[in-house]
Amino acid sequence: MNLVRSEFLKIRTTNAWWLFGLGAFVMLALTFLVNAVGAHFSLNEPTPEGMTPQDTATFEATRDVVYQAANLYTSGQFFGLLFVLLLGIVVITSEFQHQTVTTTFLTTPHRTAVILAKLVAAALAGAGFWLVTTALNVPATIIFLNTQDLSSQLGEWAVIRSILLNLLAYVLWGILGVGFGVLIRSQIGATVTAVALYLLGTAAGAIFFTLFATWLDADWIQDLQYGLPSIASGLMVSGTNLPGQPVFWVGAVILVAWAAITGTIGTLITRTRDVS
Repeated sequence: MNLVRSEFLKIRTTNAWWLFGLGAFVMLALTFLVNAVGAHFSLNEPTPEGMTPQDTATFEATRDVVYQAANLYTSGQFFGLLFVLLLGIVVITSEFQHQTVTTTFLTTPHRTAVILAKLVAAALAGAGFWLVTTALNVPATIIFLNTQDLSSQLGEWAVIRSILLNLLAYVLWGILGVGFGVLIRSQIGATVTAVALYLLGTAAGAIFFTLFATWLDADWIQDLQYGLPSIASGLMVSGTNLPGQPVFWVGAVILVAWAAITGTIGTLITRTRDVS
């Protein structure tokens, strides 16, 4: 616990946490606005004519108030997870950036304990981001649903499940950040690479698997995109299972696996790598 407290002290005494928090807040506001506008039209507009049966089924599923409520309550997840990832990266790479890692390991020669403390600190920081974003999303969503003459939907288990799984996503992405930072020691290199992979890699991966599935006429190939941690995170907080989409728990299993793998690899590498 002393190690965990020291990691929080390092986070609090740098500008990274509030800069990432400010960025997450701005993106949360923009995302909620977009989701609210989309929810308004989805809940009130009729199903367009001329759609294929599959597209019609998907559109009807998105019109479900539970689906829209879950989406609104978890607004800002995509960019929020990115900032948590970056914070997790900074937790480990700042040691190498400012050459304090040698002092850290001399003070606490048990490297596994140090890395575990960093993983715990990053996970708790992710939980803090979730707490703040959820505290903003809940009243905003309730107000929006009231303007649509709808209840808060907080009595629906699917909605509560989405909010709780969103907490799990934020926690796991903090762990992912630490693991990623161990692989790339350079703080600038790690953050730039992480942003590029998160934003461009997510879009490129979704497009690649969709085009490949269409080319080979194999729907299962398109489902491979949910193996990407960013897409799996969105799947796990969906309030309603859309047609042709894996069930929500698949996304949770995939994200837990990614966090376990990166956390384990990061710990093993740090135990054996020279830091001089």
